[in-house]
Amino acid sequence: MDKTTVLFRKRLIPEECVRLDNDVILRCDDNMIVTSWKALHPKHDLSHGYSIYYLKRGIKVSRFISHDEKLMYWYCDIVSYKYNEEENSLLVTDLLADVLVYPDGRLKVVDLDELAEAFDKHLIDNETLKNSLLDLNRLLEIIYSRQFSSLERPILDLLPVNDQ
Repeated sequence: MDKTTVLFRKRLIPEECVRLDNDVILRCDDNMIVTSWKALHPKHDLSHGYSIYYLKRGIKVSRFISHDEKLMYWYCDIVSYKYNEEENSLLVTDLLADVLVYPDGRLKVVDLDELAEAFDKHLIDNETLKNSLLDLNRLLEIIYSRQFSSLERPILDLLPVNDQ
């Protein structure tokens, strides 16, 4: 993979697959891809952000920025990755379990009901469900042990000091 890799985001609920043409790859190596992006579906508060695709961890960590350039929260997706070497494309499948980390330290785990629904509807198999829960557990252990800053760092290192 390199800075020309084409990124796709696949959602299971609702079902969709979107080519992320407006995402800009800022950094790419065997362990991660760091991108900047504008909101696909603009909202009254969300403007843009940055994401880190942790390719060997099953997580994507995103910094959500408001229209007034303030950090809204860090949004952590549990995901799977499938790289197509021939097309130089990366399919990122959202496995539904998400964790929001707010600037004040609050934490919110969301969409576990959708993970159960995906399993019930056979959109994911036993192995995917198990891996999703294990990746979620590893992410929560990082957060609870106050090591989340290690996941933020690749984005923060690319930002000017006053944007952090």
